[in-house]
Amino acid sequence: MSLNLLPVFAVGLAGSVHCIGMCGGIVGALSAGAPRRAIPIVPAGGTAALALADSGVARVLAYNAGRIGSYMVAGALAAGLANGAASLARVAAWQGIAYLLANAMLVALGLYLMDAWRGLAHVEQAGRILWRRVQPLMKPLLPMDTLPKAFALGGLWGWVPCGMVYSVLLTALLSGSAAGGAAVMLAFGLGTLPMLLALGLAGARLRATLQQRRVRIACGLLVLAFGLLGIARYAGGLPHGWLDALCVGTP
Repeated sequence: MSLNLLPVFAVGLAGSVHCIGMCGGIVGALSAGAPRRAIPIVPAGGTAALALADSGVARVLAYNAGRIGSYMVAGALAAGLANGAASLARVAAWQGIAYLLANAMLVALGLYLMDAWRGLAHVEQAGRILWRRVQPLMKPLLPMDTLPKAFALGGLWGWVPCGMVYSVLLTALLSGSAAGGAAVMLAFGLGTLPMLLALGLAGARLRATLQQRRVRIACGLLVLAFGLLGIARYAGGLPHGWLDALCVGTP
């Protein structure tokens, strides 16, 4: 099954309202803990870059780079393991099942974001087994006062049990190759980036706004629409054409 990355990016963008609750506190702490000093205006090649490197903005960027990197590793591992069944990818029946499964996960994710169905929360419980092993590694990274610590913490935080990440990870698994799986998770991670960067700069006020129920419902409906669109197209209810760009994959 070939995968389109545009809808995966959009799912990350809409689903980042869930990231606000999961990662918002740590991103806000990175920004709030930044040194309170002005960044001087100097000619190119001066010391402004060094001052920026010490700022909360740089640490937020480092944290998110580590987080997205961990998503890519997970996507590559999942798709690489599934590549052992690559011969099945050439079977039309398997392609159809994989396509429907990917879009069904988008429907589940949309309902999850709206708090209309909490089935993905059970998947998160399974992920806590891995998280119990990863969590102790965070202690040496606190306080997060350097860029390497922020990057490493983001890399560990990417393994926090999250139903949204797991649903997209299933799509990455269906990509058929380690490179494809990494690309899917990169697109998803980049989709979550604008919201978390804005949160790191704007702080608690933006966090409170984005966690409002109406915002979560609107974002959940968008993700739900992607899944229903893909299922409807597979069932023959929609013509092929420009709509293909809005569907996760092609059966």
